[in-house]
Amino acid sequence: MTEKHHGSCQCGAVTFEVSGRFDSFFLCHCQYCRKDTGSAYAANLFSRQAKLDWRSGRDKVVTYTVPDTRHEKSFCQTCGAAVPREQFGGRLVVVPAGCLDSDLIKRPDAHIMLGSKAGWDDDLHEIGRLDGLPE
Repeated sequence: MTEKHHGSCQCGAVTFEVSGRFDSFFLCHCQYCRKDTGSAYAANLFSRQAKLDWRSGRDKVVTYTVPDTRHEKSFCQTCGAAVPREQFGGRLVVVPAGCLDSDLIKRPDAHIMLGSKAGWDDDLHEIGRLDGLPE
């Protein structure tokens, strides 16, 4: 049976389905991924055999490529949320894990690009944790 995942952007204008297995799941700390997310890293799933089907809003998807790099980010032009993209002529499907609406069993394979991680991204497991907003 083929794995299927579905997802969307924040405003719901863009919806999609991914059919197939994810090969890898990386938490990337490179400077581009930190800029993409405004956070410590980007959580992206990668597949060479999965098929990406846009269910709605394909015309709302914008892809930005950082000049002189292979780094790309696709996002909804209405809400700005990250959405999947195909790279290398469709040979690779990249899915931001946070845009999936379906449950994901796969755990991250590795933190990558740690040589360029943010200076404040050390020992984060030691800071406080809250189930909701701070009071």
